[in-house]
Amino acid sequence: MFESSIDRIPDVFMKVPLVNFVLLATMLFVIGIVGVLIRKNAIIIFMSIELMLNAVNMLLIAFSSYKSDPNGQIFVFFIMAVAAAEVAVGLAIIVMIFRNIKTIDISILNKLRG
Repeated sequence: MFESSIDRIPDVFMKVPLVNFVLLATMLFVIGIVGVLIRKNAIIIFMSIELMLNAVNMLLIAFSSYKSDPNGQIFVFFIMAVAAAEVAVGLAIIVMIFRNIKTIDISILNKLRG
């Protein structure tokens, strides 16, 4: 018969604007950059790098969805595989450094050159 205003979902909520994804990804990327630049702990730096990669992945998926093109989502799959390998190698390096010098502070590692 006739539709009440409670049953009808507004068009605004049917689709999230692309600008929201861009703003969220930008905020996550900036948080990652700040984490890399100001933190001294190697594990926190790796987490910040992963945050930046996830921000880029979110943008790729958002643009891919809005364009109805699966190429961006396929590219995200490969980025995630490379990021997993990077984490495995990075954590192995951090464990070896911790075994040798008993700290994972990045400022100490500058003294190892020589």
